Order: sequence, then structure tokens, then C-alpha cells
Amino acid sequence: MFAEIAPRYDFLNHLLSLNIDRYWRRRTLGILAPQSGDPFLDVCTGTGDLALAAAKILSAQTTVIGSDFCGEMLAFATQKQRKMRLDGHRLAFLEADTTSLPFENNQFQTVSVAFGLRNVVDTLQGLREMVRVCRPGGTVAVLEFSQPTLPVLKQIYRFYFRRILPGIGNKVAKNSKEAYAYLPASVSQFPCGEAMAELMRQVGLSQVRYVPMTFGVATLYLGRK
Repeated sequence: MFAEIAPRYDFLNHLLSLNIDRYWRRRTLGILAPQSGDPFLDVCTGTGDLALAAAKILSAQTTVIGSDFCGEMLAFATQKQRKMRLDGHRLAFLEADTTSLPFENNQFQTVSVAFGLRNVVDTLQGLREMVRVCRPGGTVAVLEFSQPTLPVLKQIYRFYFRRILPGIGNKVAKNSKEAYAYLPASVSQFPCGEAMAELMRQVGLSQVRYVPMTFGVATLYLGRK
């Protein structure tokens, strides 16, 4: 499914979110404030937007890795790396399963995932792996869609997500497996708010907090190892 939508993935992300997804990633990096020299890993990176944005603000010598289980998505991430003239940076994209990451323990200062954790077949195992490869004192960050709580906005959001978004997405992406019907279904079933924070505590993270964005349409969850 993800391989099928890869060619139109970026265009649809920006179109369907009214470009707000760019703001969510910028704000995430602003809150994380990664430092040059500290290795950065972005899992379920897709076409690499968060990893690329991190590499852009960090020194060329800082290791930044974007991993994803879909090679077709990563091909577009690599193309964007060249277009952004980040070839000289220690930025790499790697095909890998988030439930079994091919990295040693305690390797990265920051381990992030943006709009991808709900696609991991075992959420807790994905989080455990993110924690495992994170350094003691480092940060695990999860940026994910969530459910707005304001009554009117909640109704508008549900209508858009369930009625409008799938039709536009499937028509433009021209995929046969209805990926953009999968999106609202996966979001509605995924834990958010305190429920997501509790999962992060279950895998051993401390100082867990979460930051709602755009009235709760997306939420950034942060935990310290």
C-alpha cells in the first residue's frame, strides 16, 4: 500500500493538511532542539521529511538516519536529499523494520517518529526498540494525529477525515488499496493523549509529556530515557 502511494505521498500530505504538516514538523524540531554532534534517528521516516529537516539544521558531521520498511518511500527521500544538496551530510536512509531496528543499544540522542507509529504492527514493540537505541538521557519523540476535543472542531474534523480526505486521497494517489480510507481508520483506533503517554511510560520512559498542536489535530509526545 505504501509503495503504491509513494509517488504522490508528499503532494497529498501537503494538500490534505493544507500545508500544516510542515508546521508540525518545524515545531517538533523546535521543541526537541537537537544539537549538532548528537546522533538523530527518525523511524518510519517515509519520504524523509523530518530526517531531512533535522539534517538541515544540524552540522554536516552530525549523524542523521531515517529508517523505514518501505524501500519505495526511501527512494523519494534520497531524491530529496540530493535536491536539497545534503549529499555532503552524514545523512542516510535505511530500509529497516521499526520492531527490530538494526542498531546497537544506546546509539542515538534523539529517536523520533512522525505520523508512522500507528502503522507499526506492534506499537509497544516499536516503542521498546526506539527506547533501546536511544542513549540514556536522550529523548524519544512521537508526533502523531490525535482527536480534537472542542465539540464543533471535533465534528468538522471527523467529517473531513472520514468523508472528504479518503475521496481526494484515493483519486489523486490512484492506488488500488484505498490507503486514504486506511488513514482515518488507523487514526481513530490509535491511542492519543494520556493513553499514548501511558504507553510511553510502560516502555520505561520518564518525564513523559505531550504537546497538542492545531487544537489537538496532532500531538507531540516526549519522553526521557
